[in-house]
Formats: sequence, structure tokens, C-alpha cells
Amino acid sequence: MAREVNKLSTRGVLALRKPGRHSDGGGLYLVVDPSGAKRWLFLFRWQGKLKEMGLGGLTSVSLSVARDAAADARRLVAAGLNPIEQRRAAEAAASVVTFGDFSDQMIDDIESGFRNEKHRWQWRHTLEVYAASLRPIAIAGVNTEHVLKVLQPLWQTKQETASRLRGRIERVLDAGRAKGLRAGENPARWRGHLDSLLPRRKKLQRGHHPAMPYAEVPAFITELRKREALSALMLEFTILTAARSGEVIAATWGEIDRKAKIWTVPPERMKAGKEHRVPLSERALEILDRVELLRREDGYVFPGPRKGKPHSNMAMLALLQKRMDMESITVHGFRSSFRDWAGELTTFPREVAEAALAHVVGDEVERAYRRGDALEKRRKLMDAWAKFIGTTPAANVVPMVRPG
Repeated sequence: MAREVNKLSTRGVLALRKPGRHSDGGGLYLVVDPSGAKRWLFLFRWQGKLKEMGLGGLTSVSLSVARDAAADARRLVAAGLNPIEQRRAAEAAASVVTFGDFSDQMIDDIESGFRNEKHRWQWRHTLEVYAASLRPIAIAGVNTEHVLKVLQPLWQTKQETASRLRGRIERVLDAGRAKGLRAGENPARWRGHLDSLLPRRKKLQRGHHPAMPYAEVPAFITELRKREALSALMLEFTILTAARSGEVIAATWGEIDRKAKIWTVPPERMKAGKEHRVPLSERALEILDRVELLRREDGYVFPGPRKGKPHSNMAMLALLQKRMDMESITVHGFRSSFRDWAGELTTFPREVAEAALAHVVGDEVERAYRRGDALEKRRKLMDAWAKFIGTTPAANVVPMVRPG
């Protein structure tokens, strides 16, 4: 008959005061010390001798986690392995396995399950950039203080990004525990832990990116063109095409058709999961001519400092907010600037402007009847946008731009 297990309850564990060992079954005991401190202990026989394996204090290891650890230890004993020795070996390995190295390997292992290339890029980007301070730390040593140091600067200004980052850190640490590189509770978990240390998230944060008024964009472009950095060319190309930064960052030369003046973004990098053709203005083509001098074997239009990596979105954001002192503006916000300009200063149909932004317009029936992507109409729109932002207005009155 199998040994009785799960004798204790969470409430009972908290209420226990009597010093001594209190069995949960299966070799797992809660030890109450004379001082009142409580800790977990796993007892097992090894080569005829009774062995004791500490699993941590109750303040850091819950009943459910202790049961999981005991179950893992029982499996090792059944397989002829000493769980104490296995833990020592894992701790020795964990002391040299950093959070950065482990997260990179984990993404390699799970990336086949990502929806698209953009999703892969977002995972790597957030863990490389926003969690940079965690990367050199041994994965076994990442604690709540480390996680808070990463999340707190983002929590008030970029809560959606911070929330996603927290979830990704939590998953990396869970994977580390599953590999035997960590023990105890996950310091990045939300419920019952970080939810008591960070403010409640504000609602409706998604989709609102601080944007520059469209009337100020021409003057901004004039200043931007005075800078020689690759990030400046990348930012201008992003504004000219009204594209999302993720679409631009991972753009490759194989997507560019100079003869047709089209950039074709594959579906796996589009938010809607559908191929998007972007008509290229003459200025956009000029930028491509300039950056082609940097062309490498990895094929990225805007290559990063490291081979095989594209340029970083953070480079554009740093240029915009730090070096150009536009702290209240985001790169994504220029899509709003474009949309406001198209709606207020042109007579292009709403559907053409929305198509330029790769937005899904209308219900399924309407979209079925409108099978084309209005490429030539969008070409006229994007040429008009390039002309508008490429000339600093000498007066406050901007002439109406008409299609055709």
C-alpha cells in the first residue's frame, strides 16, 4: 500500500506551534523549532542509513513547493540517485549559470512555439535590454530585490511592458527551477508576492503612445537629418513608412524591391499576421541607398553592432528622448502623427490611411469584397507624407494635400 501523503494543510501548517517533526507523509516533515521557527525536512534512506535533506524555511517555501521538492527527491531515490548529492551538483552548476545565459538558451529551446518572428524578437529584446541587470547574476541567486530593481523604473511609465517583462522573468526562473538550478518560491511571481510590493496596474494603458503633433514633425525631421547616426536614419525611415518599430528593426534586404519601390513585410512580423506591402517614397529609397553601405551577410537593413543582430529599438528611443530631448514622445507615436495628418490635412479616404498603418478595417464581409491593399492609392499618400515632413513649413498654414 502506498504511503499516506498530504496529511498537512496550509492553515494547519501556519497554526502549528508544538516543537518537533510533523509529518506530511512520503518523507516530508515540517519541523517546528523551540524558537517557533518552521522549516521543511525530507527524510530518506540511502545505503541503509537515514538521511536528512533540508528544503528551506516556511517563510520562503510554501507547503505546495515543499511537496513538489519532496516528490522530486523521491523520484531521484527511486532512480538510485542521492538527492542531496544531486542538489549539490546542481548548486555548483547554478553558481556559474547566469540568468542571461540561461534565458538565451531557454528562448532557443521554446522559440518554435512562438507565434511569429516579432514575438521571438520581443522576448529576446525585453530580457536583454530591460532585464540587463539580471543577466550577470547566477540564476540561483536572483531574488525579489533584483526583480524589483528591474521592474520599478518601468512600472509607472510603461506598465504593459513591465507586466510582460515580469511574466517572462517568472517563466525563466520557473524553467531554472525545473532544471534543478534554483530552489524555493519564484521571486517574480505576481499573486501573493509582487502584487503587495508594486502598485496596481492602471487600466487601458495599451494603445496610447505619446505622439508629436503632426505640424511639428517637419521641423523635427530637419533636426533629425543633421545627425549621422544609423539610429537617425532608422528613425526617419520608420516615420516615412508609418511602420511599427518592430517591423523596421528586423527588415531584411530580401524584403526590399527597389525597382517596384516596395518593402514587403512578411506576415510573421505583422501584428495582424498578414503580409503588408509598404510603398517607398524617394526619400525612403535614399535612406536605403545610404544604409546599404553597411550591408552584411546577416541581411538586416539596419544592422546592429553585433553580427547576426539587427539594430535596437532602444537606440531610436535613446536618440529621440535623450539626445534630442523629446522625453514625452515615443517612436510608435509617429504613427498617430501620420494618422492625424492624413485625417485633417488630406482628402485621402479613411480606409487608405488605415491600410497604410496595416490596421484591419471593417467586418469580415466588407474585407472579403475589398481584397486589394490599395497599394497605388497608398503610394500617393506616402509620397504626400514624405513631401510634408521633408519641408519645414515657413508658415502655420499648411496646404490641403489631395490624392491623385
